[in-house]
Amino acid sequence: MIIVMKHGAGQREIEAVEKVLRDHQLGVHISNGSAATIIGVIGDKSALAGVNLEMMDGVDKCVPIMHSYKLASREICPEGRTVSVGDAVIGGKRLAMMAGPCAVESEEQIMEAAAGVKKAGAQFLRGGAYKPRTSPYAFQGMEDEGFKMLRQAADATGLKVVSEVIAEDQMDTAAKYCDMFQIGARNMQNFRLLKAVGRSGVPVLLKRGIASTIEEWLDAAEYIMSEGNYNVVLCERGIRTFETATRNTLDISAVPVIKERSCLPIIVDPSHAAGKSAYIQSLSLAAAACGADGLIIEVHPCPKCAMSDAKQQLTPAQYAELFAEVRRVAQAVGREV
Repeated sequence: MIIVMKHGAGQREIEAVEKVLRDHQLGVHISNGSAATIIGVIGDKSALAGVNLEMMDGVDKCVPIMHSYKLASREICPEGRTVSVGDAVIGGKRLAMMAGPCAVESEEQIMEAAAGVKKAGAQFLRGGAYKPRTSPYAFQGMEDEGFKMLRQAADATGLKVVSEVIAEDQMDTAAKYCDMFQIGARNMQNFRLLKAVGRSGVPVLLKRGIASTIEEWLDAAEYIMSEGNYNVVLCERGIRTFETATRNTLDISAVPVIKERSCLPIIVDPSHAAGKSAYIQSLSLAAAACGADGLIIEVHPCPKCAMSDAKQQLTPAQYAELFAEVRRVAQAVGREV
């Protein structure tokens, strides 16, 4: 349930409502919008049986939220959230551009990739240190050493680090090197891990599961937010369908649906959706045109030499060309990069 305060309601009236809710062992989330203050009620609203909140001073109305996700809903924060990662903001006018190799392979490789994506205009360096792979015999990543190399390359180029965490016991180490945790598609419903990253307070990039509905995806975000971490960014990376022409099918419609249903920023991963470098630019332009808040793209100094996902990685030169095209589309729809 949300409580909509009247326009001009004062701090004393807001605090009085908050006290009633807390006295009934309910959680409270306050969103101060330009039109009105909205108070989100977290917990079982049956605890308020017999309490007439709408009679309290400053209260305009009480509105039930019918979704299973509450904190991630659009109702609780109608103006939408932004997520700050250092001095970078995701969800504002400027598109967040994240780029880097599928996996960290060597110090030379990640330094060259970081320099290339920074020159093009990216704000974030992405790269896998731990790689959950379909085959147990495939390259699994450089693990903690990979985190260290990412941090060194990012510090040398002025980028932020976003990298995947795959286990709870890895998070303390990852937090030393990462500015943002990524939860991969395979772990979207690893609820223990979601709660752990929620408690960490580190900004989270939550990828959509390969066969997950939008509601399941938002429920996963709710697990993180329910632990007090509202710094969640969603990532559409393609879903599994009957089509085999691409690695996955980019659900571009997920962007406007999320904008309607959720207050969270959403970015798009065209690399994992396409699985082929030739399609990445077109999908990136579509994402920018339909309202995505950013792009995360795989870039490798020598894609044909890559130890994982070679076919879907761009060269730094190709990324620079894509970046320029995305800028033109962004400007056409009132955004910037």
